[in-house]
Amino acid sequence: MKIPTNDEDKNSEADLNNQQSFNVTDSQDEKGNQHEESTSTTDEETDPQNRDQKMRRDISHVQSVDTCQKSESDSVRKKTRKASLVKNCKQSPKGKRSTFNKLGKRKGVAHNVSMRTESERPYVCQECGKSFDYFFKVRIHMRTHTGEKPFLCKECDKSFSRVYGLKTHMRTHTGEKPFPCKDCDTSFRQISHLKAHMRTHTGETPFSCKECDASFCYVSSLKTHMKTHTGERPFSCKQCDTSFRQMSHLKAHMRTHTGEKPFSCKECDASFCHVYSLKTHMRTHTGEKPFTCKECDKSFSQMSHLKAHMRTHTGEMPFSCKECDASFCHVSNLKAHMKTHTGEKPFSCKECETSFRQISHLKVHMRTHTGETPFSCEECDKPSTCTE
Repeated sequence: MKIPTNDEDKNSEADLNNQQSFNVTDSQDEKGNQHEESTSTTDEETDPQNRDQKMRRDISHVQSVDTCQKSESDSVRKKTRKASLVKNCKQSPKGKRSTFNKLGKRKGVAHNVSMRTESERPYVCQECGKSFDYFFKVRIHMRTHTGEKPFLCKECDKSFSRVYGLKTHMRTHTGEKPFPCKDCDTSFRQISHLKAHMRTHTGETPFSCKECDASFCYVSSLKTHMKTHTGERPFSCKQCDTSFRQMSHLKAHMRTHTGEKPFSCKECDASFCHVYSLKTHMRTHTGEKPFTCKECDKSFSQMSHLKAHMRTHTGEMPFSCKECDASFCHVSNLKAHMKTHTGEKPFSCKECETSFRQISHLKVHMRTHTGETPFSCEECDKPSTCTE
């Protein structure tokens, strides 16, 4: 039986690695010279049983070498992958977001990779420079630049850039006010409005004017107040030359042109174009006079009346006539005085042809027709139609 030499084993292994031939008799030596195939016939070559055993031995040897190579290759691959992971973990900046799959679980990364911190805002708007912690917030924010308003109200023509804006708006149609104040009976459509309202109970005024000492519980009130310093009146009436600091004031003013009076008194037939006028009027029914003078005991139903009254104590007369030297502490007195120059008497008696400059004068005159004598003399109890 022919025993393979060491040279033949080495050459056979080289041939296996090069994947050229599995025939050990055709191997090359180290110098590259081929051995001549033996022409002699041995028992191993002629005996079928011996030939099968030799073939199985050769195949077993090849499989052993191949398995060894695969094992070594897998080991190298695992070591390389592990080294790569450790390297990536060391190079990963602190606080960087870990990789997540669709199920929300972290993929195989080293334990020293930090999660994204709350303070990190990696998504930046290229239009204004604002940063966000999630990409979807950037997409929503971009609508402020593009003007996109994809959420439409089915009840009216209004549209909104965010879905919660639409939900809040829908409460104006349904009348829903899910946020009640615990200190009073007022309810609100938005939680932010409730929080702002609570400052009226706590007295908190966190929004301060930089020009003066005024402070406010609403930021909108501060913005409106600032226009008193700048003189800005951006809302102009198209019917006349009057301008206003607030849109709500312009809308209320427009009712003086249209004659609309949507605020009606439930106690009488009076109606008003301003809601504050209705509130003031209601005090004539309730007798409420919440504004009291600190100098005397007089009280008033309106703050403006108290301010005007205070001038009687200070002697201030800020309303001057341009035609003469007369000045007045009340603007209404100036308006009445101006009619002495113009000769205007807009208040006429329906019973006779007498006209008057002031409505109060007409009311006193009407008592001469009705016979009403609401005033009496303190000295003789004689009735009189007027106080004088």
